Amino acid sequence: MFERVDAGLLPLCEYVANSWLGTHMKASRWAFAITEMVHLIALAILGGGMLTTALCASGAIWKGRPLYAVTRDLAPWIATGLGMLVASGALLFADGPLRYYANGAFRIKLALLIAAVLVGLAAMRAAATASRARSNHPILTVLVLCDALLWLGVGIAGRVIGII
Repeated sequence: MFERVDAGLLPLCEYVANSWLGTHMKASRWAFAITEMVHLIALAILGGGMLTTALCASGAIWKGRPLYAVTRDLAPWIATGLGMLVASGALLFADGPLRYYANGAFRIKLALLIAAVLVGLAAMRAAATASRARSNHPILTVLVLCDALLWLGVGIAGRVIGII
């Protein structure tokens, strides 16, 4: 099954490498640096929101505030950070898609990213349900903590990409 996915990804990576965007990202003196800066700012926005919700879920902060309210209030910030991360990440990918294609850490990062987004969506849904019921549900706590761990894994894998 994975061979079929790999066979489809290589032509896509070659296309991106030879596209206007790929050649511009490689040729520009500032494009990669500015895009990476945006990527790191987005990581701070998303990471701050995720860390705050995880600390609230663990009971370390805001003990009197319902987790569903914290999750609901931080959702726009988290979504903004995620949107910026995905957009800037796509631009960073365009700089060297064939290099990323062969990088195991990049593949792990993408798998963790997909899992983190899906768990985050489930957490948002659980927060909306808890908000209507005006009570926290243990599943929301579990989802928030799992999502924070997945995002931590995305960040670690992203850092490892440059090492291997």
